[in-house]
Amino acid sequence: MTVEQNVLQQHSQKHQQTLLNQLREVTGTTDVQLLQQALQASNGDLAEAVAFLTEKNAKVPQQDEATYYQTAQVNNDRYISVGSQADTNVIDLTGDDKDDLQRAIALSLEESNRAFRETGITDEEQAISRVLEASIAENKASLKRTHTEVWSDSPNPHDRKRQENCPVGLKNVGNTCWFSAVIQSLFNLLEFQRLVLHYSPPARMQDLPRNQKEHRNLPFMQELRCLFSLLVGSKRKYVDPSRAVEILKDAFKSSESQQQDVSEFTHKLLDWLEDAFQIKAEEDREGEKPKNPMVDLFYGRFLAVGVLEGKKFENTEMFGQYPLQVNGFKDLHECLEAAMIEGEIESLHSAENSAKSGQEHWFTELPPVLTFELSRFEFNQTLGRPEKIHNKLEFPSMLYMDRYMDRNRDITRIKREEIRRLKEHLTVLQQRLERYLSYGSGPKRFPLADVLQYAMEFASSKPVCTSPVEDIDTTAPPGATTALLPPPASTGEQPDASVPPECSGSGPQAQQQQQQQQRVSIHKPFTQSRVPPDLPMHPAPRHITEEELRVLEGCLHRWRSEVENDTRDLQASISRIHRTIELMYSDKSMMQAPYRLHAVLVHEGQANAGHYWAYIFDPHQQRWMKYNDISVTKSSWEELVRDSFGGYRNASAYCLMYIDDKKPFLIEEEFDKETGQMLSGLDKLPPDLKEYVEADNKLFEREMEEWDALQARKLQQEKLALAAASVAPQPMSTEPCPPDNTAAPQHDPEYMEQQSPTGDSKHLQEDTERAISKAAAEHDEKSPEVLLNTAMKVEYTRLLRFAQEDTPPERDYRLLHIIVYFIHNQAPKKIVERTLLMQFADRNLGFDERCKSIMKVARAKLELIKPDEVNMEEYEMWHQDYRKFRDTTVFLLIGLELFLKKSYVESLMYLIYAYQYNKELLAKGPYRGHDEELIAHYRRECLLKVNEHAAALFETGEETKVNAGLSIMNELVVACIPLLLVDEMEEKDMVAVEDMRNRWCSYLGQEMEPNLQEKLTDFLPKLLDCSTEIKSFHDPPKLPSYSTLELCERYGRVMTSLTLSRTPADGR
Repeated sequence: MTVEQNVLQQHSQKHQQTLLNQLREVTGTTDVQLLQQALQASNGDLAEAVAFLTEKNAKVPQQDEATYYQTAQVNNDRYISVGSQADTNVIDLTGDDKDDLQRAIALSLEESNRAFRETGITDEEQAISRVLEASIAENKASLKRTHTEVWSDSPNPHDRKRQENCPVGLKNVGNTCWFSAVIQSLFNLLEFQRLVLHYSPPARMQDLPRNQKEHRNLPFMQELRCLFSLLVGSKRKYVDPSRAVEILKDAFKSSESQQQDVSEFTHKLLDWLEDAFQIKAEEDREGEKPKNPMVDLFYGRFLAVGVLEGKKFENTEMFGQYPLQVNGFKDLHECLEAAMIEGEIESLHSAENSAKSGQEHWFTELPPVLTFELSRFEFNQTLGRPEKIHNKLEFPSMLYMDRYMDRNRDITRIKREEIRRLKEHLTVLQQRLERYLSYGSGPKRFPLADVLQYAMEFASSKPVCTSPVEDIDTTAPPGATTALLPPPASTGEQPDASVPPECSGSGPQAQQQQQQQQRVSIHKPFTQSRVPPDLPMHPAPRHITEEELRVLEGCLHRWRSEVENDTRDLQASISRIHRTIELMYSDKSMMQAPYRLHAVLVHEGQANAGHYWAYIFDPHQQRWMKYNDISVTKSSWEELVRDSFGGYRNASAYCLMYIDDKKPFLIEEEFDKETGQMLSGLDKLPPDLKEYVEADNKLFEREMEEWDALQARKLQQEKLALAAASVAPQPMSTEPCPPDNTAAPQHDPEYMEQQSPTGDSKHLQEDTERAISKAAAEHDEKSPEVLLNTAMKVEYTRLLRFAQEDTPPERDYRLLHIIVYFIHNQAPKKIVERTLLMQFADRNLGFDERCKSIMKVARAKLELIKPDEVNMEEYEMWHQDYRKFRDTTVFLLIGLELFLKKSYVESLMYLIYAYQYNKELLAKGPYRGHDEELIAHYRRECLLKVNEHAAALFETGEETKVNAGLSIMNELVVACIPLLLVDEMEEKDMVAVEDMRNRWCSYLGQEMEPNLQEKLTDFLPKLLDCSTEIKSFHDPPKLPSYSTLELCERYGRVMTSLTLSRTPADGR
């Protein structure tokens, strides 16, 4: 056998064992022969192998020790690929005949080896290519999507411009959030970033590659360099990774599609990079063994120490991603402890031979980058599909690995034994404490101290001789009680105080009084009848002497004190043991291998579908950043904990990346060797990549320039259109035209365009004329200028009174007049004066001479106002805000009217834009808009109603209704979800989003037609996308034109309806 054939067989064995590991983890089947049979029947296809096992309904036998402890081969130094189970690399037949082992492997790998010899490509790699090809196809399809989908690019390039010093995001090109999460985590390892950026392809790359592996890896490495260079120096907010994905897709040909797994992709990505660096290392070596920087960075070694049937063994193994089980553990250390110890290990610590078998793992060499793969998926044999484990798992920001190192083997064993002993003692103490806290022999139990206290209270109660049932009417029907109706208040009757208490319930006088009172039988199934005033409120002993009471109280008090002291002592002992266990590894000798958390890859959703994003620590700003596809935002440890620990919603960490805290070169910036200055931006790039990024930035700058030029042309055309409209024929008038700076406001004296001559114009004229008439009554013979000043004061006083009035929500005087709105929001005095003056300068005032003369004076005053006296830009801004306030009101009232009519689909867009407009207004002041909480409530409720409506359509199973339901979800709900997630402090909105997602995820466990399952699988990733980036959206609905009086009336009517019908928010 040649060296090349030997290497090929070793690689095939490694791949075969990786498939066995994955199949065992997914299905829960531990029978190696059955697993091999399934792989052979499926030609190495994992999905078909799973189907084979579930269709056969294979029973899972107990795992044989000889097959479980697969590292029992002495002196076997092996290589485990990234992501493979460390303890399952060799099939141990426990016999001396090694030919049997070779024959078994050869038989199971026959098909896989033949394909590998022909192409150099494994079945696992082909499976990944299917996902990449599906991603590219999805990306191409996205070019045809309508503008309402949330992942389309904004047409305005300025929206896609990178903010200063803000990290660059990665565009999701179709189910590739896993790609973005992994790439960003690796890119932010600056040492890895440097290795990729400064990678120089081998000289023979220009020649034809020797095999398809080189044909794939080298171009991919070059494309990864380009992608990293854009992440370093691009002026874009996010970049498109399609070319890197395209190269991976072109390497393998397949048409199948699936959701990619983060750990599997990371495994293969590092494999590809390792191969690319190995090619370069072999070319550069000079008689020495080539060093691969990927291996040095991501791979470590551990020692497997074990006993198999009384025989001890030690094997050294290499690992990359270290797999950890989540189910049944509360924190990362518990997971690691379980992964490091397997089986019975007592014989490891004793000189006596034992039939027990087990093994321990001890790290001999930790990699600078330590990656843990958290296994959060398990196969449900009953349902025949994988399920996600949502259990909470805590992990620290600083992880000390000393207790798992081989150099600390002896001391760790001592500490583990001490912890085991302490936990046994802890269990005993907790059981004792439980007996104190849950006392009793029946189903209901109570704290013993409370039981004694209740007994003391019973004994101390006032004794009575009456029977507790003597006052109950035995003639009452079953299930009824007798209510004693008190005598009329006018009689003034009181209970006879001379009757002794001990006779009050049974004497002739008491019976006569009871007979005089009317008895009414009342059925009260959930309440008791009123207790007569002469009976005690609590049960009490009938006969107890003072001596008995004294002795009993003394005993109960003493016993209660003893119980409380015992309880406190037990709780203190338990706390001390917990603290001792926590501090067991806190001495300095066990804190010499610190690893700081660098990145957390999070998955939200179910096993079949979901969304990935990453939290990555920025050591220079000392803060966490959230990388969610194109969105890169500042975050916090609290947000990371909420999304990553699990147990809360459907989000949890799937992969943890720690870095050696004693190796700062991993995250240190690069410095110029000559100047000593820190390199940043394009200065970090080699010449070829710098040129590449500069060319892309020039393209982007040109795109922005073309956009600006297009917008300038549009603006010029709009100005020309406005100018043409302004010179259109006007009604005959003898009055002079105002100067240019007053022309624009005069076209809109009612502060909102109205078509009806009997609408706002008439209403405003009537208000103005009333003010003039009132002023004339006060100054009958005064000049028009005095009348104008007086009339303006009268009108302002009237509007000020409206502004100061405390009104209910259904009567909002801000809608009545713009001046009221200005007063509420403390507009500048000059703005208010000019606005009021415009009201009196209206050409359409009454035709009597007095009004005309006042209008002339007002117009003359407008002409005298100098440009520096009133800031016209500020004036226009205030009037625009008022127009937006009116538009917001119209959006809101139409949306609420439709909501109350249960037209939820039609209502949604009005409420969405009401909230958006209102939010913009409230950003300028608290009285600029409406009640934000009210709009948010109905926006949220409307979305939930629309979601339920779409789900109901989907559940019908009818093709047209299913498509209609999914269309509603894609065009409305999915597009609106980022609006609810953008403000993550609004807990009710986040819970509502989770409710909507859970509604659709619940279908994953139900049986349905294949076409419905396919539609659901295509739709769920869109629904579960956690991006808060809002690229484009529906245009706002066209608003009808309402007069001021009509708007106030309809707004008041709908707000009154809400007051009558609205129920408190149900927690959403």
